Amino acid sequence: MPDGEYSVADVLRRHGVPRRKFLKFCGSMATILGLPLSAAAQVASTLEKKRRPVLVWLEFQDCAGDSESMLRSSHPSIAELVLSFFSWEYHETIMAAAGKQANSALDRVVREEAGKYLAIVEGSIPTGDPGYCTIGGRSALDIAKQVCSSAAAVIAVGSCAFDGGPQRSTPNPTGALGVGEAVPGLNLVNMSGCPQNSANAAALLVSWLTYGRMPALDAHKRPLFAYGHIIHDQCERRANFDAGRFVERWDDDGAKRGYCLYKMGCKGPQANFNCPVVRWNDGTSWPVQSGHGCAACASPRFWDTAFPLYQRLPGVPGFGVDITAGKIGGWMTAGVATALGLHGIASAARAQMRPRGEEPRGPTEIGRRSALVEREGPPENSDRRGGVMSIGPDGTREFRYGAYRR
Repeated sequence: MPDGEYSVADVLRRHGVPRRKFLKFCGSMATILGLPLSAAAQVASTLEKKRRPVLVWLEFQDCAGDSESMLRSSHPSIAELVLSFFSWEYHETIMAAAGKQANSALDRVVREEAGKYLAIVEGSIPTGDPGYCTIGGRSALDIAKQVCSSAAAVIAVGSCAFDGGPQRSTPNPTGALGVGEAVPGLNLVNMSGCPQNSANAAALLVSWLTYGRMPALDAHKRPLFAYGHIIHDQCERRANFDAGRFVERWDDDGAKRGYCLYKMGCKGPQANFNCPVVRWNDGTSWPVQSGHGCAACASPRFWDTAFPLYQRLPGVPGFGVDITAGKIGGWMTAGVATALGLHGIASAARAQMRPRGEEPRGPTEIGRRSALVEREGPPENSDRRGGVMSIGPDGTREFRYGAYRR
């Protein structure tokens, strides 16, 4: 039987992966995807029966950081990912074949698995001189058009594949573009970040295997489960921002106390990513937790828009920058005093507007000039709902219902 014909369950048994570990992995993937806990059973059941789809991984203008990120993943480990969930046919960094043998493996997948395989692209694609990136005598653009156009889906991992990365930054000598711009019309999902987070990549692959489609995407074709929230709103230092507690220098007391890094150039208020939740190195930490501001590496064209890296953003809505709790309290006190003053002015104005000789009206003024008489039970000739009889100085009486004692 060809290796790709084995199900995930078959390969798990062959390689001695414990079922408990497999179920734990399915639960963690369901959590990252934002699915209810009950979905873990569905994920496990589907993966066990699923025929392993073929996967190819292309690398163009890059630093191999996204491959490194995946290699160091334990969600699951790269060995389990390669051997269990996909028939991984091509990846220059980790495959044993080289030269013509490697190229023939890629050609065979495109020819025999057209419309069924998954293509992952790492690195930007130069559209200028083909000599900037050639593999086996073919340009990166030519390879991307051939492989990506025949794939069931394409995943662009990392900022370079997303929108060109640092190669595209001004003046962009290679004419670098992201996959979606270089080869339009693809069934594309972008996993931006420098590098992409391996836990998110694994969750995306599991979602595709389980449901046969990619999850909901944002306007930049990034999955909402990973890019649907602003980092600023997920950050553990957000309370310090709202309280006006900031790091002013890298060696000050605020840095030691873990205060907000906004003034040191943190771009968290404009970046969408789930770094604060998923984190890195098996959930150990992430840049802000380790004491460095967010660089907005998952944002479009961040190499051109996020620099100078240590210069703060011009303005962020809400409380925070240059505002302390004392200032907020002072504003609230001043607001209350102003409201009371306006109320007094309005009352005086109403008194001046009353026609001369007119008696004041209203319950407060009636009570002030009345002798209140309370009676036991409802008064005579009433509808027995009860009330209070007030007698004015001129002998007039006014009955108010609902106030007598029982």
